[in-house]
Amino acid sequence: MNVLISYDVSTETAIGRRRLRKVAQACQDFGQRVQKSVFECSVNEEQFEEVVRRLLDIIEKTEDSLRVYRLTEPKDKHVQVYGLDGSVDFEEPLVL
Repeated sequence: MNVLISYDVSTETAIGRRRLRKVAQACQDFGQRVQKSVFECSVNEEQFEEVVRRLLDIIEKTEDSLRVYRLTEPKDKHVQVYGLDGSVDFEEPLVL
């Protein structure tokens, strides 16, 4: 399944900045950054539950915001990108 994860982490303190780095790293473990605080991930149900659990363990619910959207398949039919698009289609052959 394809999911979109977006977050807004309070960075007013050093602890908040540390949380921001941890959230970004957790998201990178499952997908690719498409904007500063937005990741697209292609995961199975088990991975989906794991990434959500990891993120919920990191964020401070009284200061931060986390949104997880399941994208309608096929993604190419429902997602439109304008401007810079640095995303990689991991379903296609990777040419180096």
